[in-house]
Amino acid sequence: MKHLSTGLVVGIGLAVGMSAAIAQTGKYPDRPIRLIAPFPPGGTIDVNARIIAPAVTKSIGQQVVIDNRSGASGIIGTNEAARAKPDGYTLLINTTPLVTNTVMYSKVPYNVTKDFDFISMLSSTPSFVSVHPSLPARSVRELLKLAKARPGEINYASAGIGTNLHIAGELFNHLGKINMVAIQFKGGGPALVGAISGETSVAFAGVAGGAAHATAGRLRALGVTSLKPSPALPGVPTVDQAGLPGYEFIAWFVLAAPKGTPREAIATLNDHFRKALNAPETIKRLDADGIDVIGSTPEQAAATIESELKKWATVIRERGMKAE
Repeated sequence: MKHLSTGLVVGIGLAVGMSAAIAQTGKYPDRPIRLIAPFPPGGTIDVNARIIAPAVTKSIGQQVVIDNRSGASGIIGTNEAARAKPDGYTLLINTTPLVTNTVMYSKVPYNVTKDFDFISMLSSTPSFVSVHPSLPARSVRELLKLAKARPGEINYASAGIGTNLHIAGELFNHLGKINMVAIQFKGGGPALVGAISGETSVAFAGVAGGAAHATAGRLRALGVTSLKPSPALPGVPTVDQAGLPGYEFIAWFVLAAPKGTPREAIATLNDHFRKALNAPETIKRLDADGIDVIGSTPEQAAATIESELKKWATVIRERGMKAE
């Protein structure tokens, strides 16, 4: 596993206004923390949250409660987090749709850079291209050949407009000069179910949560979307190596809080989430799901979000991808 460990952020300053809880008790946190995951159970966000949250609970001394608030490609849960009281007791874990939704939708009820304080880039993981066993394609090259011969006839499972799986699929279409059709499900978990049942022929699934289905033979894995193979899918080449040069897609997972959350709370959360990510049991569980630890500072997280927003805005506009 690629394991990056960064020091606790220093010099981030004092908050202008402390939350009532911190002001009254002098200690944060003094009650459970709600972690909003804006997609259903079974997808990569949920997998990350359910591995990391118990370790944070142990480290910070208060229960971290996962709250799946799915809908509208993550917009519903993300907006709920943006509008929550900025006291350190409501957090958000999100991934690529946090930035892609703001470009693909004509109107989103929050501003990514103005409505959130970023705490840490938690982790990253590739996806993998797979097919239902009934589809006669046993390699990326064979899938591309089949898709070119049947334009618009082959479909793939997506977790919703602008989600990781949708972006991964459209990048595959773009570089492969093919036209597979996205079937939008309400999250990565439902998309996996659709692919396994044969409702779709192709799936761009997160390695975290999806690899086990390939290992069990429910899906035929053809290629990993990173530039290096994943230990969770031994023997599966990268898409770049297997027939589509230049293809790369890696999902990241960020921890955020409503804008105005006290700096003391941000620093405390950054410290405990990094400790949780560095715990041997957490590393072991993440590694088994093909997830790489990042554990960045708040400043690094904010810079990454800015960079990703610019990058995917360019790709989405070039592809003409829109959502209503």
